[in-house]
Amino acid sequence: MTDLASHLAKLGTHLARFRETGILNLIDGKDFEGLETFETHSPVDESLICKVAKGMTSDVDAAAKAAKGAFPAWAGMSGAERKKILHKIADLIVERAEEIALCECWDTGQAYRFMSKAALRGAENFRYYADLAPGARDGQSLPTNDHMNVTSRSPIGPVGVITPWNTPFMLSTWKIAPALAAGCTIVHKPAEFSPLTARILAEIAHEAGLPPGVWNLVNGMGEDAGRALTQHPDIKAIAFVGESRTGSMIMKQGADTLKRCHFELGGKNPVVVFDDADLERALDATIFMIYSLNGERCTSSSRLLVQDTIADAFERRLIERVNNIRVGHPLDPTTEVGPLIHKVHYDKVCSYFEVARQDGATVAAGGTAQEGKGWFVKPTLFTHATSSMRISQEEIFGPVLTSIRFKDEDEALRIANDVDYGLTGYVWTNDVSRALRFSDALDAGMIWVNSENVRHLPTPFGGTKASGIGRDGGQWSFDFYMEQKNVAFALGQHKIARLGT
Repeated sequence: MTDLASHLAKLGTHLARFRETGILNLIDGKDFEGLETFETHSPVDESLICKVAKGMTSDVDAAAKAAKGAFPAWAGMSGAERKKILHKIADLIVERAEEIALCECWDTGQAYRFMSKAALRGAENFRYYADLAPGARDGQSLPTNDHMNVTSRSPIGPVGVITPWNTPFMLSTWKIAPALAAGCTIVHKPAEFSPLTARILAEIAHEAGLPPGVWNLVNGMGEDAGRALTQHPDIKAIAFVGESRTGSMIMKQGADTLKRCHFELGGKNPVVVFDDADLERALDATIFMIYSLNGERCTSSSRLLVQDTIADAFERRLIERVNNIRVGHPLDPTTEVGPLIHKVHYDKVCSYFEVARQDGATVAAGGTAQEGKGWFVKPTLFTHATSSMRISQEEIFGPVLTSIRFKDEDEALRIANDVDYGLTGYVWTNDVSRALRFSDALDAGMIWVNSENVRHLPTPFGGTKASGIGRDGGQWSFDFYMEQKNVAFALGQHKIARLGT
């Protein structure tokens, strides 16, 4: 049996129960079918995966009340006890890693070569925050001559977590693990395009011993379940990953209840290649960061800024490599790019092929859809682009790279910063002084020099401008999920001003 056939056989076994029962909401530790359902289809061949409970306002209300009811006991549990449960969740994720990977591939179209490790990364997220849980409330001692100031942290309360359809499992763990470690309870609304692994993850959490009501899962649409969650008075904060426009809507919806918001939003990230760079490594990193994960990632290097002295040779190599990228079935281990998530997104990405031509750019590779079933597009490269073109300014969110040439460092910096977004940047140069200058002036929350995106969990993850608000990672996550408190103790008889004497 081939690897593809083996994966399909195992997938069929995993999906059998979903096809029988559908994906149910999970509220206060119990399954709920919901009054309505919607269907989720695979982007591979448009086949029906299963029906999904469509959460409405009443479902979100029940979930929020369950999270509120479970909060005192979960927040009051010792960090050491929360640590044990979170590590157990990680253990069970590892046990079901293959199931998670296969379901994620079929649900999203992501290639197995990347998703095979997504579950393990999710387990690492839980282990990392499990180990931080015992010290989550720790503060500082900040003495003055007259007072001893003692700070502490406490969980903010029930929080809403809204996750996207690209790599949904890993991104869910990224948000949920620190929330639980901090002592918060959650209501999770996954993206309607990719609900499978959110259900698996919630099941794992309860199997690990998580008390009822601590983790509630409500599927549904943004205009129904999403809006109800962002407006609910019992939900103290919203952690959201997705489009910048949706983030703006969530902020408006949460304004009346003064929701704390954490947004990881869009990006139009530059990879800047100077002529003194290690061009072979820069080429590898440029290709990986835009064409892996089908280009459907916020940190993708969707703009190539290449110095004009090397541009012809670099783009020539780039075209050759892009045309060799293997597009195919996501469960085939040799596939590098699978189908896009959904017809709606497929139509959006494909629309930019004509936009590029109308704006005067060259379609140097790809620029067409793949024939047959499924939402497949060929990896695409636009050359001879300028910074003012739509393909240089708008987040396409697919396997599409726009190449822009620059003359010198000043022009490269101007082009790099000339977008509404500021999530990541990638700089390739062997000039240390230039690397320091350029990275300091680049308006982005995260910058890698002579490297692709290599995530280190203790570091802050997030962007500037329209790319988001707040930071994930390390203690930065606790800054969002916890309240800070300061208690000042007088050390003696300091002078107090007297009035009315």
